[in-house]
Amino acid sequence: MIRKCSYLLLCLALFLPSFISTQAFGKSSGNDHNPELWSAVKPLSTITSFMNTGAHPDDERSHLLAYLSRGLGVHTASIIANRGEGGQNEIGEELGNGLGIIRSREMIEASKITGVEVFHLSETTNDEIYDFGFSKSPDETLTKWGEETTYERFIKRIRMYQPDIVMPSFRDVESQHGHHRAIAQLSMKAFEDAADPTVFPEQLEEGLHPWQIKKLYLPASEADATVNIEVGDYDPIYDMTYPQLGEQSRYLHKSQGMGRDIEPGSQIEYLELVKSSVGEIPDQESSIFEGLSYDFKTYSDNLKKSDNKIKGDLRKLQKKLDEVIDAYPNNQVVLEKSHQALKQLFKTKRKVERFNFRQVDKNDLLHRLEVKENQLQQASLVASQLEVTTTIDQPVFAQGAEATVTVTLKNNGQKTLKDVSPNLTGPEDWEIKGKKGAFALHPGEVKNVKFSVTAAEEADYYHPYDKPVLQTTISYQVNRVTSTTSHNPEETIAVLPEVGLKADPETLAINTAQSRKAVAIDVEVTNYTRSPLEAEISLQLPEGWEQADNKDVSFEKGEIEKTITFSIEPPEDLTDESFVITPTAAVNGKVLQKQVQEIDYEHIGTFYNIKNADINGMALNLEFPQHLQVGYIDSGFDKVADKLSEVGMNITKIEDLETADLTKFDTVVTGIRAYLSRDDLVEQSDKLLEYAENGGHVVVQYHKPGDNWDPANTAPYPLTIGSPSIEWRVTDETSEYNILQPEHPLFNQPNQITEQDWEGWIQERGLYFPMEWDEQYETFLTMTDLDGDQFEGGILLTDYGEGTYLYTNLVWYRQIQNLVPGGYRIFTNLISYDGKEE
Repeated sequence: MIRKCSYLLLCLALFLPSFISTQAFGKSSGNDHNPELWSAVKPLSTITSFMNTGAHPDDERSHLLAYLSRGLGVHTASIIANRGEGGQNEIGEELGNGLGIIRSREMIEASKITGVEVFHLSETTNDEIYDFGFSKSPDETLTKWGEETTYERFIKRIRMYQPDIVMPSFRDVESQHGHHRAIAQLSMKAFEDAADPTVFPEQLEEGLHPWQIKKLYLPASEADATVNIEVGDYDPIYDMTYPQLGEQSRYLHKSQGMGRDIEPGSQIEYLELVKSSVGEIPDQESSIFEGLSYDFKTYSDNLKKSDNKIKGDLRKLQKKLDEVIDAYPNNQVVLEKSHQALKQLFKTKRKVERFNFRQVDKNDLLHRLEVKENQLQQASLVASQLEVTTTIDQPVFAQGAEATVTVTLKNNGQKTLKDVSPNLTGPEDWEIKGKKGAFALHPGEVKNVKFSVTAAEEADYYHPYDKPVLQTTISYQVNRVTSTTSHNPEETIAVLPEVGLKADPETLAINTAQSRKAVAIDVEVTNYTRSPLEAEISLQLPEGWEQADNKDVSFEKGEIEKTITFSIEPPEDLTDESFVITPTAAVNGKVLQKQVQEIDYEHIGTFYNIKNADINGMALNLEFPQHLQVGYIDSGFDKVADKLSEVGMNITKIEDLETADLTKFDTVVTGIRAYLSRDDLVEQSDKLLEYAENGGHVVVQYHKPGDNWDPANTAPYPLTIGSPSIEWRVTDETSEYNILQPEHPLFNQPNQITEQDWEGWIQERGLYFPMEWDEQYETFLTMTDLDGDQFEGGILLTDYGEGTYLYTNLVWYRQIQNLVPGGYRIFTNLISYDGKEE
């Protein structure tokens, strides 16, 4: 049973940022306030902007960001480098790109609560800027990501967002993750480079401008801080403190098991100002906003007399913005005041565009005006209580297919909205037909506007990181001033291949040490057209394999899935090497070879990962005792048991340790982090030790220190897992190693382990190496990471009573699931050990 972390959603829908449509959330937090309306009007109080930079989804400084965005109304964003593909998944089986999609969406959903806009430097699946796993080195990180590509995208985002203040989430210190250190380095470097027109000048040709960051802060200790910020205040609008609000957002990072309950109370954030373009760096500051124009009034106050022609307009605009805020919580007054402010903003904007100034940076001022325009339009939308819903009769469809989109408009407010004009936009080569005339929408009135959509015959397939393929734009007038906002459909709209193919197994290992047997390949065929369809399904086999017969499959209208089974037999002369088998569908003259991975979780919604349908295979020579009976305590975090069964081993998954008869097993293995996910293992830990004491062999795979691991009692003798975990890893998958006992059976029986078995490893060698262990344990190898750290505890073995106990933190699951022969061969030796030295 996979552990389900507690998930406190508490008014999630009430805390959406300015770029999210209003229909999805409610109207009250349980007190007399309207968080939705307040979240829309509060940002009008300041023109400052703040950017937090990090490497992975969940790196954001949630407590501070909640305070800045929700508490002060600061225009706030997070730049995140990668998608978190190299992490672990506590809610499902997705890893790699699938996990990256989950974590990206979790980041977006979390940021809706704190009111933060999110940008990723990684633009696509399998992007250069990929989470390749833990790294101790910023140099290794930037080499693998491509430093030039990463930095160019980083500078581009800064020039687009134009932040006054930038703060990395982490400092560039040796105790930090290499990815974090890399982003900290780029943030420091960008302070000067983003303002330098000779740095990536092609961006200027695309319409961007150099941008000078005003201040750059780093997280600091109290001793090093130049400013301290009390973020622990209680906010009556949201009925919680800002750290509590931040934790509500962190609960959305469910795949990483984040979020915690915290009590209200003081919390100080300490920051160190390390770079400034608005004055000397002081020893102490009263606020991070010192030296900045906090609103349009202070902006105008700081202008010289030569630019007086814009001062009055800016003061008038700020006065209008303040009137919008003062109108809270009266929706009708906020609506009217928003449009009065929009009118003044348009006037000011035209004046700025028309005049030349001596002191005013027109790019700077126009950008701030555009931000305020968007914020005013959002305030208008929320205050109008216009509910916008976009639905589609067929959210998943094929190239060239037709669908009907319905935009429903409901006026929940008290004022008639005039010249309401809904429009549906999509790719240029799509055909979109529908009503485009304007109309009045009276209080309580509901109108449905339908659009007919035809996808292009060569429409791009869905990509999870692209903007929605269809978007609704709504404009309306109040007091003759127009406001326009954009809205995303309620469901994910995806153009998918007519047919998706999913093979089982998705990877295939063939044991050449055994006689060849027929292998069953199930191909699940999914009809994404939802219409009648004929397809011919085949397997494209490697040269030398006997081709399986093609099979026809037909779908009636409404039929979605069918499974076709092929039986293939590997050739007897199969050599120990990799191979590929490709399921293929022939449909209406098209050859389709794609799998569609559906990712569906309540807290993020439904998304798709389109990837090759290939079955990646490996032929390897693997010896093991034919009589060996292995019990596997599955954690839900790995697929090692299934992959070992595939190569012929007798593996039984132990569903309930309390009732299981362990005496029938020669070896019992725990999955990775099983003490975290299996309550029965925690409760029956003594039973596992008894099994070893009575003559069994126990193999325990890696755990984190906090995974219900008791250093004194979980293992038969004291064994302490390394902490802090950052210091107890070997992140280099090609790291040096030294076998301390080369003659030991662990490296000789039943497989003779050679240098080749340590080659081709994936992502890393080991996680969470033990830091202390009892002298009863034997050690067998050392491993040296890129930074020179050397570890001896990768395999620990001890006799215990009549049996044996082995703890190993090397990442066998990554190797086995990625078909690394050495991973199979060494791990098989570990679980085949019978305590005999001959």
